[in-house]
Amino acid sequence: MTSAAGPSRTPRRTPAGAAVLREDVTEAIRAAVFEELAAVGFARMSIEGIARRAGVGKTAVYRRWKSKLSLVLDLIGAIAVQGLPAPATGSLYGDVRALLEVAAHALRHPVASQVIPDLLVEAARHPEIADTVKAALLDPQQGVVAQVVRAAVERGELPAGADPDRALDLVIGPLYWRLVVVRTAQPKGYLDDLARSAVAALTA
Repeated sequence: MTSAAGPSRTPRRTPAGAAVLREDVTEAIRAAVFEELAAVGFARMSIEGIARRAGVGKTAVYRRWKSKLSLVLDLIGAIAVQGLPAPATGSLYGDVRALLEVAAHALRHPVASQVIPDLLVEAARHPEIADTVKAALLDPQQGVVAQVVRAAVERGELPAGADPDRALDLVIGPLYWRLVVVRTAQPKGYLDDLARSAVAALTA
């Protein structure tokens, strides 16, 4: 029907099932994951427990994540890439030192220190979990270290063909061992010494 004012218009409605996920609910769920992990650990954690702590229904969690594994990996992945992209200090030592600072911050995070060992145990038992863990934790770090190595090669600090995987092992491996496996405190100047040792090994 038309009128003197022109054709009438019916307001558009959001299609059923297309409701926008509320950010405050998402953040409440994330906070509940931290609390649930601290209380019961990854193995005993459940979607039901997370939903109860967040004050939401289970469907609110499942709309955002398909499982507790994908939920935790989402949080861990965000922690793992904090401070990225790759540093660009102008020297290999400076870049390695900056990487260690970021990695140490991430590994000291309570969720990371509690959950990563559990996830690695689960990954050893289940190949599908191993693939997910690799995509969330390892791939981003490999990409950053590859950029650091490439920049060092361009500056002439490393030879052409330098292996980024070896660099990742040398830079992050000792730090992971101390902070996650052995769980001992970092002595004063530890990151500086570790950066120097890693650079010496890479350039030997």
